Amino acid sequence: MNAVLVVNADLGPLHRVSLKHAIRMVLRQVAEIHEAEPDRLIGVYPMPKVVRLVHYVVTRWRFSHGPAWSRPGILSRDEGRCGYCGGHATTIDHILPRSRGGKNTWKNTVAACGTCNQRKGDRTPAEARMPLRVVPQAPSWAVLYAH
Repeated sequence: MNAVLVVNADLGPLHRVSLKHAIRMVLRQVAEIHEAEPDRLIGVYPMPKVVRLVHYVVTRWRFSHGPAWSRPGILSRDEGRCGYCGGHATTIDHILPRSRGGKNTWKNTVAACGTCNQRKGDRTPAEARMPLRVVPQAPSWAVLYAH
């Protein structure tokens, strides 16, 4: 995946965009290439890894609420490791199952491999005798963009 990180004028991370979108931002002079792939070009431009906005964008909301819950965010937060066995995670598991009122929140979900997710089923980790290896928590923006 050729996702390009967009950073604010003060170098604070904002979000990721497609390579095509990043090139359009550079062409419209909304952003400039901050970091590029060595020896790779798209036309006359180096292939960007990070683009920096030319003008600062106010983002107070990012600091008051933190990142919204998402499946890719859970996999990134847990570094692609299963919360039960430590193996390669491909699914998301709800600690308190959704059928029992569990919500899609940072503290109620962990990355899980298919085997552990199937084994745990519609039970809590204690009922399934599958202790968590991690303590789920809401990540900071920096943690999500580091992966």
